[in-house]
Amino acid sequence: MCGRAAITAGHGDRLRALVGRTLTRAWLLWDVADDTWFADGPVLLDFGGEQAEIQHRKFDDLAVSWNSLAPRGSAHWPGFDLRRRHDAVPAPASLQGRVLRDVELLEWRGDDAARGMVAIGFVFPHGRVTVFNALDENGLGFTAPEPSYEHHSLGQPAPAAMTEREEGAA
Repeated sequence: MCGRAAITAGHGDRLRALVGRTLTRAWLLWDVADDTWFADGPVLLDFGGEQAEIQHRKFDDLAVSWNSLAPRGSAHWPGFDLRRRHDAVPAPASLQGRVLRDVELLEWRGDDAARGMVAIGFVFPHGRVTVFNALDENGLGFTAPEPSYEHHSLGQPAPAAMTEREEGAA
């Protein structure tokens, strides 16, 4: 999928429904031979049985799937010995057991070829993980996104319009 509107239409309600749930595991695909994160594979975030699977491809393509990949055991990728691990990278592992406060679609507004690319941010009371496009593979961020991202919260309800009575009292 490309663009915030398509991602919101396809997955917004389900991403929003994760708010208030606890992150039980953050699974990354691990290259056993190199002992490094294999960023071409999807990032799996398990919120107590509801697993979001996120993968960036090309310059602006974002794939989101749900509960379709088994996190335990090996993953098949020709030429690589890969395993999913939830404990290999300290930053996402430190978020396990925390309750999700918000989900953000982060739209890149920079004046470059990535303009319009969408990252997904998962915000916790004391931390965050952003899965972003790192030029045809996933990237992970654990601090506030760059200023060139426009934030679109999925988890925070939009402010309700004031009635005429409320406007008069304000």
